[in-house]
Amino acid sequence: MGQDVGAGTFDRSARQRYRLKVQRCLDALARMLTEGGFSTSPPRIGLEIELNLVDDALQPAMANTVVLEKLDDPSFTTELGQHNLELNVLPRPLSGDEASQLETELCTSLTDANLKAQDAGATLVMIGMLPTLRSEHFKARWLSANARYSLLNDQIFAARGEDMVLSMDGPAIPGQRGERLRSSADSILPEAACTSAQLHLQVPPEEFASHWNAAQCLAGVQVAIAANSPFLLGKALWHETRIPLFQQATDTRPEELKNQGVRPRVWFGERWITSIFDLFEENVRYFPGLLPEIDDEDPVEALDNGTAPKLAELRLHNGTIWRWNRPVYDLMDGVPHLRVENRVLPAGPTVVDLIANAAFFYGAQRALATAERPVWTQMSFQAAEENLYAGARHAFDAQLYWPGIGWVPPDELVLRRLLPMAHEGLRDCGVSDAVRERYLGVIEQRCLAQRTGSTWQRETVASLEARGLDRDAALVGMLHRYVELSDTNQPVHTWAVI
Repeated sequence: MGQDVGAGTFDRSARQRYRLKVQRCLDALARMLTEGGFSTSPPRIGLEIELNLVDDALQPAMANTVVLEKLDDPSFTTELGQHNLELNVLPRPLSGDEASQLETELCTSLTDANLKAQDAGATLVMIGMLPTLRSEHFKARWLSANARYSLLNDQIFAARGEDMVLSMDGPAIPGQRGERLRSSADSILPEAACTSAQLHLQVPPEEFASHWNAAQCLAGVQVAIAANSPFLLGKALWHETRIPLFQQATDTRPEELKNQGVRPRVWFGERWITSIFDLFEENVRYFPGLLPEIDDEDPVEALDNGTAPKLAELRLHNGTIWRWNRPVYDLMDGVPHLRVENRVLPAGPTVVDLIANAAFFYGAQRALATAERPVWTQMSFQAAEENLYAGARHAFDAQLYWPGIGWVPPDELVLRRLLPMAHEGLRDCGVSDAVRERYLGVIEQRCLAQRTGSTWQRETVASLEARGLDRDAALVGMLHRYVELSDTNQPVHTWAVI
């Protein structure tokens, strides 16, 4: 959820001053994109993993403050709900054996963190959506103790003027009928059910548009082959229920504004871009400030003085617009750089699956971004958006559109077209053959087996219910086995259904 803010409230004049300051930041960014001065270091990647805490009964453990004290590690921070943590991985090059080293580091870090969490009566679970969450866990008292979260909650509900409505249905579990969810919430905590793995890629300004467009093209197939969020409030819904839930849980629009075509703050976008400026300009033009806190810096004066500006207001505003592929402006040691933040993936099921998802994304994105004839010139933006929702809803049963092929299942699209491109892209980035073969091999086998974390969860719950367990007991039994298998770090396509 981004940076901290003060604990105060905002008056009308603050919002007007904030709007002017955001526009001044946008003007400064436009000047920077013309004059240059951005980092020219080789491509660097970053990773954020959102985690759940559960108690001995595998129910949500509202204990992140105590667990963070036990961890005493700045890599771990709070997230929206008290049952959430976030692990931030230090940026690193994409080349060589870095991915393999990252897998080892993550396994060690998560194992050590889990041991310390157990001292606080909690266990870490890396899953896209915790299946034992209930509606009582969405009450505002379970927001993490951070002023940003309570302010964001208040501002979203002030803009909306009514309770959140959660409404979705999904494909049936094999042998059962389709299920529907109709619920409401008086806080934004349903968003805390959405635990993701966020991939960052630092790119130079002149390459940003092609990498962002490529990421948009890949979003649908990413979620289709990596879905891990099938259950919400006891219902079997989309294979990647995070996608519709995130949009509904942070929606500032009542029905009337939706009907007018007002854009949602969780947003795929509406067009291919030619510059990162296009995205920030859309943010400023379409979305009012939710957290209008003003920084002392004048970004234009900073540029005049030869200093890279923080663009604090523009960055804070950007953090309250949840694009599935978000533009990021940041500073490292006073030097500005730009990143694509890919936000479509769920956490888990294992570290090796997570690194495989990242390798596939970075490799395929690189190949698409450097292609002689870009794929986004051959398909509509709407087709890419429809792919996202189809992949999230149906996983391997989806039909995705791809130029030159037409409508095709995700596994066929990956095996025939995108996996060879991912190999090519990783080679171009200097990734070692061993790393490339290991992680893209996981993607290949997952597609051949047509098994994601979501398909395993749904099949396991169906198996347990066939033995006479009710839904709640089946979800607990499934989650118990999930945690055991996740700890082995064996990829999900090898998991047997109990």
